[in-house]
Amino acid sequence: MDWNLDPIRVAKAVATFLVVAILIPLVTAGTALASIVYLPLPAPPLPTPKPGIESRITRIYDVAGKEIGLLRKFDTSIPVEAKDIPDVLKQAVVAVEDKRFYSHGGIDPMGALRALWADVRGRAVVQGGSTITQQYVKNVYTSGERTLARKIREAVLASQLDRKVTKDEILYRYLSNIYLGGGAYGIGAAAESYFKKPVNNLNASESAMLAGLISAPSDFEPRSNPNQAEINRVFVLDEMLAQNRLDPVRHAEAVGQKLFFPTAEEPTPSGPATIVHPLELQSASQPYYVDYVRRYLSAKYGPDIVYRGGLRVETALDPKLQTLAEESVKKALGGTSPPLEMALVTVEPNTGYVRAMVGGRDFAKSQVNLALGNCPEGYVTPNDGSPPCLSGGGTGRQPGSAFKPITLAKAYEEGIGPGRIYSGPGQYTYPNCRGTGCTVGNVESGSYGSISLKQATAFSVNTVYAQLVLDVGVKDTAEMAHRLGITMVDAEGNQPNDGEPYGPSLTLGAAEVSPLDMAAAYSVFATRGVQHPATPIVKVTDANGKVLEDNTKRPGKRVLTEAVADNVTDALKGVVNGGTGTRADIGRPEGTAGKTGSTENNADAWFVGFTPALSTAVWMGYSDSNTKSLRNIKGTSIVYGGTIPASTWKDYMGQALKNAPAADFPKPAALSGDLGAGARRAPEDLRPQNVEPIYVDPPVTLIPEPTTTIVRPPVTTVPPLIGLLTTTTRPRPTTTVPATPPTTRRFP
Repeated sequence: MDWNLDPIRVAKAVATFLVVAILIPLVTAGTALASIVYLPLPAPPLPTPKPGIESRITRIYDVAGKEIGLLRKFDTSIPVEAKDIPDVLKQAVVAVEDKRFYSHGGIDPMGALRALWADVRGRAVVQGGSTITQQYVKNVYTSGERTLARKIREAVLASQLDRKVTKDEILYRYLSNIYLGGGAYGIGAAAESYFKKPVNNLNASESAMLAGLISAPSDFEPRSNPNQAEINRVFVLDEMLAQNRLDPVRHAEAVGQKLFFPTAEEPTPSGPATIVHPLELQSASQPYYVDYVRRYLSAKYGPDIVYRGGLRVETALDPKLQTLAEESVKKALGGTSPPLEMALVTVEPNTGYVRAMVGGRDFAKSQVNLALGNCPEGYVTPNDGSPPCLSGGGTGRQPGSAFKPITLAKAYEEGIGPGRIYSGPGQYTYPNCRGTGCTVGNVESGSYGSISLKQATAFSVNTVYAQLVLDVGVKDTAEMAHRLGITMVDAEGNQPNDGEPYGPSLTLGAAEVSPLDMAAAYSVFATRGVQHPATPIVKVTDANGKVLEDNTKRPGKRVLTEAVADNVTDALKGVVNGGTGTRADIGRPEGTAGKTGSTENNADAWFVGFTPALSTAVWMGYSDSNTKSLRNIKGTSIVYGGTIPASTWKDYMGQALKNAPAADFPKPAALSGDLGAGARRAPEDLRPQNVEPIYVDPPVTLIPEPTTTIVRPPVTTVPPLIGLLTTTTRPRPTTTVPATPPTTRRFP
């Protein structure tokens, strides 16, 4: 055989093969598809619609087998005819879902190319290219699988349907079966559920709100995510104006009708508003926990299965612990009034079961679950068993010094041990720092002199932790947080909205977190480094008896070495036994550990603590503001994490463990690579840091506890709770409300 082949002949042969094997079939298939779609041929009969899911009630049970709630679709028997759909609703939906709906033939190549270009520029799925007709076909005729064959069949059927049925009839059918959040299937059910009115009475603002739900109804439903629902409502109205579907006068009038959520204290708005009525969770004796279960199941299995699948959901809710949690929160908030709130979450470390959850003082008054946080834009629920992020409708809250154990765990992992000596000056200036926020201070600028890392943790010395985060790395600290289960912190160390990296202030609590994630993260220390992701589910069984999820024998995953976890626990014991968290002392000095946390202007106060049996996070703050100070509350002039939150934790945990035998934490082993107690910080022993200049946030002003103060550039957002939604100023770039909707929207 002649192995000296002519390169030109080889190239020609390869090119011929590619043309014959790939190009010709593609051109042939494309020509055939284009002929079917665009040539005025007689449309063949449409296939039989796929059978709908039989509507069955999903029932939820606590750990004792008592039914605590049920989920079912909203009554869709409300008669809605094509003539009932108001023109303003049609225009709102078309404006954001398919603005060429009335001119294309069922598929829109221009829209698909525009969406593809947006996806390429955003390096992610930013827009969808499906028309309203294609969406309807997917819901009624195809399987919905993400395959090329399904997309081709969908396009062919959309073209056929467009030739057989009028545009208004297609739009009517589409609106009659889409899911719009809260168990509402169809526009008639949604109008009744949200606004308590028939669909033909919807105004421009109400229509815009509903249209803004279509692309992600579970994420954008207004009762649990009022901020995003308001943003979407205004966006839809702006699109209607830009496309001449709404005149300027009606646009201005509708924009001014902001979302309003009636309560017993404020049943009616003071001016024009879009009134959204509360959702009634059927037979929910534990509404916050049932809400948590609902969000978990919807994120994992989708709303169709949750609301119509007839699931049997066995949860981890312990009725005794739940009652104690509610009583402790009620006691802590007694004599106060909204919007002062408190949230409490208990996780069982050895299983990850969430045993109790209080998301606020009254679910009937606010359906924002403050025990949960807010997922980053474009978040996709993982299917690998890692902790999922669940949005509760709020923004999450900064943890202050309660975040320091995360940095401590990373330091220990790097061999920086509890006896390592740091300088604890009253103020510390970041090296090579440029800007106005280069200095961190301690309480009243007090100095601690030379202090061990373990002591600095007990007394929450900020200037030590400002040095420590530079030694271990900001990005690596973020990775540790994510690894431990703080789902709102990106493992790459980037802030959720703008993608910019976190600065050194991350260690002082600059990132928003949730009480659920904090309780889960601390539970890893209790299990000596083994993670059992937080979950409300023991077992889920479908209507046919098939087990969809079984966590009864779920194995844990080691995310820290025993030595690292035990040494973190040992340091956090010092917080309770003589540091800033002494009010959390439940009389178990060798079996109790935790950390206090307070933030800028004392707007958030935390105590997160654990025993070998339970890990509990308590947060306190104002639900309508991330900057309003916790002052003069029940005789406490300034609320820090070590005051009311720590006392609440003690009240609850003391009762929860009242009859349980005392259990001590293991004595920690020496850390690998630790230079030993008394060793001073040696730069040559630490991780090399980036020599580029450091840019930090504006000045840090410290107040007693010690609190963590992180001042951020003012941004605008919409308060998350009751009443008319008005803009306020708050120092949170990680929760900045974008001027345009999230890039995950499927707006054309």
